[in-house]
Amino acid sequence: MKIGFLGGSFDPVHFGHLIAAQDVLEQFHLDRLLLVPAAQAPLKPNDIQSGAADRLNMLRSAIEWDRRLEISDYELQKGGISYTIDSVRHFRAQFPRDELFWIMGGDQLPLLHKWKDIGELAGLIEFIFLERPKHPTKPHEDIPGLRLHRCDGHLIEISSSELRQRVQQGRSLHYFCPQKVIAYIGTQKLYR
Repeated sequence: MKIGFLGGSFDPVHFGHLIAAQDVLEQFHLDRLLLVPAAQAPLKPNDIQSGAADRLNMLRSAIEWDRRLEISDYELQKGGISYTIDSVRHFRAQFPRDELFWIMGGDQLPLLHKWKDIGELAGLIEFIFLERPKHPTKPHEDIPGLRLHRCDGHLIEISSSELRQRVQQGRSLHYFCPQKVIAYIGTQKLYR
């Protein structure tokens, strides 16, 4: 099987995440795609404002109708800093014979050499990157054994931090997030 993993803070999940997931599913003919919310991203220490339960609930409400997408709460259960290498070791042990792909935004490519144990990581999993507008799409350094694939997806410039700011300013999230996510943010009074 071909299995993809899309990590992130998902704080909140938005259409940029969901369209990226669909683009990768279709272009790479994946059998499964798991969304992997991070407990704490190592290179974005201040990126998460809502709790694990809220982010998980928003993800569930966003994809509950779509059988193509699944959620892994491995990083949330583990807690602490979410290093990709730890998650990939876990998933590699779970799926020893499958083709595994870590999906990331192209904005992470110049930082890839800083990822923990990147040499081992490059041997355990292939990478798919999605271009992000206004970001370079080349690794900063050569990484031996890196298997890197480009996804020609829809370039949508939405960031979770921008959406949190919109809520703080009393502006609408319509057309940025699924309606159930917007309703959840409202009832839980997130990002205020």
